[in-house]
Amino acid sequence: MKHIKTEIIIEASSEKIWNVLMDFKNYGKWNPFILKINGVKKEGKRLKVNIQPPNGKKMTFRPVIIKLEKEKVFRWIGRLGVKGVFDGEHYFELISEDENKTRFIHGEKFTGILVATAGKAIEKTKQGFDLMNIALKEKCEEDS
Repeated sequence: MKHIKTEIIIEASSEKIWNVLMDFKNYGKWNPFILKINGVKKEGKRLKVNIQPPNGKKMTFRPVIIKLEKEKVFRWIGRLGVKGVFDGEHYFELISEDENKTRFIHGEKFTGILVATAGKAIEKTKQGFDLMNIALKEKCEEDS
């Protein structure tokens, strides 16, 4: 297993950050890593997600939402092929520090037989998370 975990403090309410995260249609305007998300925002539903890691190829995958708790947690699981080959459980967590300050945690747990061979791809993914976190911070703080 490999685990990427990033976090950033955003000077905005968890409600504001959540609203930006759930506004899938505008991802392309601010998000340098997750370019587009389509799908129904409900546990058990499949999404279509387009990403572009830094210096990497665009990828499209179809994860399933496994947890959606308003203003707190958004998790999905994606798989390459069948379960156990290369699985990624992606998550966003929002922890309210105070009324206008939120800890944004963004990570992914990778499991499966191909994880050991994916070192460079996982590092690029982490870089993409960091870029997205900074862009989310800028987007949420610009109107505060």
